[in-house]
Amino acid sequence: MTGTAGVNVDKGSDESATDGSADSERPGERPEPPGVPLRKERAEIEHTGEKNDVAEPGEPPSGEHLAVDEPLLPARAHRPSDLIRFLAGLLGIIAVFVLARVAISTTTGIERDISVNAERIPSILSTVAALVSSIAVLAVPLAFAVERLIKRDGLRVADGVLASVLAYGVSLGVDWWVAAGAPTEIREALTQFPPGGGDTLTDPVHGYLAPVIAYMTAVGMSSRPRWRVALWVVVVLSAATELISGYTTPLSLLLTVLIGWSVAYGTLYAIGSPNIRPTGKHLLIGLRKVGFAPSAAHRAPDAPGDTRRYLVTQQDGPLLDVHIIDREQQASGFFYRAWRRLRLRSVAVRRSPQSLRQALEQEALIAYAAAASGARAPQLVATSELGPDAAILVYEYVSGRTLDELADEEITDDVMASFWESVDALHDRRIAHRRLTGESLLVEDEKTGCLTNLSGGDIAAGDLTLRIDVAQLLTTFALRVGPERAVEVANRVLGPSRVADSLPLLQPVGLSRQTRQDLKRMSKERRTAARALALEQVAAGERTQQQAEEDIAAAGEDLLSRIRGQILQIAPEAPLAPAKLERLKPKTLIMVIALTFAAYLALTTIQPGQLKLSQMDWAWAFAALAAAAASFGAAAMSLTGFVPEKLPVGRTVAAQLAGSFVKLVAPAAIGGIALNTRYLQKAGIRSGQAVASVGASQLATLAGHLLLLFSFGLITGSQTNGDLGASRAVIIGVLSAAVLALVIAAVAPLRRFVVTRVRSLFFGVVPRMLDLMQTPSKLVTGFGGILLLNLSFTACLDASVQAFGGAEITFSAVAVVFLTANAAGSAIPTPGGIGPVEIALIGALTVANVPPSVATPAVFLYRLLTFWLPVLPGWIAYNVLQRKGAL
Repeated sequence: MTGTAGVNVDKGSDESATDGSADSERPGERPEPPGVPLRKERAEIEHTGEKNDVAEPGEPPSGEHLAVDEPLLPARAHRPSDLIRFLAGLLGIIAVFVLARVAISTTTGIERDISVNAERIPSILSTVAALVSSIAVLAVPLAFAVERLIKRDGLRVADGVLASVLAYGVSLGVDWWVAAGAPTEIREALTQFPPGGGDTLTDPVHGYLAPVIAYMTAVGMSSRPRWRVALWVVVVLSAATELISGYTTPLSLLLTVLIGWSVAYGTLYAIGSPNIRPTGKHLLIGLRKVGFAPSAAHRAPDAPGDTRRYLVTQQDGPLLDVHIIDREQQASGFFYRAWRRLRLRSVAVRRSPQSLRQALEQEALIAYAAAASGARAPQLVATSELGPDAAILVYEYVSGRTLDELADEEITDDVMASFWESVDALHDRRIAHRRLTGESLLVEDEKTGCLTNLSGGDIAAGDLTLRIDVAQLLTTFALRVGPERAVEVANRVLGPSRVADSLPLLQPVGLSRQTRQDLKRMSKERRTAARALALEQVAAGERTQQQAEEDIAAAGEDLLSRIRGQILQIAPEAPLAPAKLERLKPKTLIMVIALTFAAYLALTTIQPGQLKLSQMDWAWAFAALAAAAASFGAAAMSLTGFVPEKLPVGRTVAAQLAGSFVKLVAPAAIGGIALNTRYLQKAGIRSGQAVASVGASQLATLAGHLLLLFSFGLITGSQTNGDLGASRAVIIGVLSAAVLALVIAAVAPLRRFVVTRVRSLFFGVVPRMLDLMQTPSKLVTGFGGILLLNLSFTACLDASVQAFGGAEITFSAVAVVFLTANAAGSAIPTPGGIGPVEIALIGALTVANVPPSVATPAVFLYRLLTFWLPVLPGWIAYNVLQRKGAL
């Protein structure tokens, strides 16, 4: 409902242009909508064929053209509903296999009952049914294909053929798996010996029925009542005859149906379904049927929610702003809305309508209620269904520009007050807008604003929903004019009490997605500019490093905090506690996924047979456990030594233990850095200093790692005259690191990514190290912790090797193996290094002349003690520290 210029057609592209002022009307002339060419230009475009001119026989009067200016709609659409059905089918297939594996007695009993009752059916009846079903199962799909081809809908037939071919391939694959590798219970539930004592088992999946079901589903027979009845009659008749004759089982039939159904919807989602969205041509014809006389339509930028908009010129009357809602638009953004409904309380998320009719009635109701409230909003003049899959809402056209299209200096206090007055009028009638972003705020002139895009609103809204509206509009204005002016104008219109009520709702989770993105972008830009200025001032000697860090921290204060500060100035008694909008926090979901992932990997990768517990020396195993436990104290020392402030020892050790849980969902280095930084910030250390301390610790760890690798490499070479395989491991590690460094240096995007991350990580490290030089005991603690940490892990690996009889390898050789292989494995960013670390350690030990029969169980024991065993204590420590406010 904006006055923005429309969409020009250029080889199917969709380009927008903005017209900043309303066109003046000449006497006797009908106003042209912005962006629509004049008649002369339109005639030239029609001559070149760039317009989609429509002359529908029987609809417009003789000699008239209905000119439609719009981009070409995509031929196919990927519907989320198809993906959901595909996933549901996959879950059904998995459930069938689980049922076959677990419910053995039930499935066997059902098969026995069917075979007993089948003997009572006359043979002539079963023979006729089998003959009819074998003919119908081919005749019905063929008849539907002919009907579609006659109606020039060959694309649907092609989709069905593709789905049937894929379903046949999947059926063959399942047949092969059941026959060759499936558990005995599944094979017995899905197959049986045919009647008459044959030696060949029946097929687990019907080779012809699954493709037929896939074809019928893909071509859309289920949406046509008569064909749908024929479909089910054919499927049921064919399945019943196969079941009665003893050539299949109930679970086999269910599996066949699910495979055909799943493959069909998977195919439709992958290639896309034919687009049934109505075009501008259908729009103009539909407008004529409800009493309008349109002469031309121009596609305008879509409204929020992907609602298509057209500016329509009438033969005699004002411009119309027409919205089209359809099933494709309703499906858009389904997964995002589903996640928001799962994460947030129902009051914070508006429930989507279940049908097209409900969507039409809901938007019309909101529009009429807004007009009755006295708010400034476009007037709804007509509604109509546009066929079974779309509907139109016709609004009076309001000329203007959206807030997003205005420069900051054009946003006056008067126009902001006008928007607040309209919102106040809506709220007085308990109407919530829910989309008070820049694209929904239409500025008509320097003093008047109009609220658009009310389709996402609510009537009879609760207090919390109305307060979210206020918080959203405050943030929208603050992003453009600053929190001071935004709060001052809102206070002038609403009063301090209503503005203060919105303070608990000023949290990102309750705002729109675009607003959250704008907040992140603004915060990042402010921090980048402040960091650049601070570096210049430090280099020029104008400010100290500590002052520069304080400036950066102040600049990093988010906009919502600044808005809260302004509200507290006008209403010091405003509630500070944030409202509880989330029912499921992301960290809770991550913890559940991490624990599930950990349990799965522990059960699949740590096999008792690989550990060879019967051959393990338990004394060495307990020594390895003690070394693994000592690593957490060493990690706490390595962090404490690079923080000038005093940290509680027990809580710091617990934070390192919590890092064992974080490793499950993030690469070890990244997860540890984030957790330690967060821990230091919660301990009262400023953000810049916390990052610098963690960066100093990481830099010292890298230096200590290289120094230990070089030292143990020399010791190993001197002990074996340089012939030990571990020396080769050092060479391989160094060469791999060199190749990785060369690749990063050669590829510009990788180089920029690494440089940016390293620069942000180690910013302020040197000044932090200079501060630590004044307390040598801290440096001794830090470097001692690094040394002890590496020695603890090396001792754990060495004891694990000794536990399985690897007495031929020395401690120094094990140290070289650990320092080389662990670094190489951790370079691949998998959670906790799962997979690459094990492969690298086993390979390095094998190169160091440790037999694979010893190296494999030793590495599994080492990973069990250092990675898997601390997961549960780490999860407990993580939750305890969070409750105490330490994380």
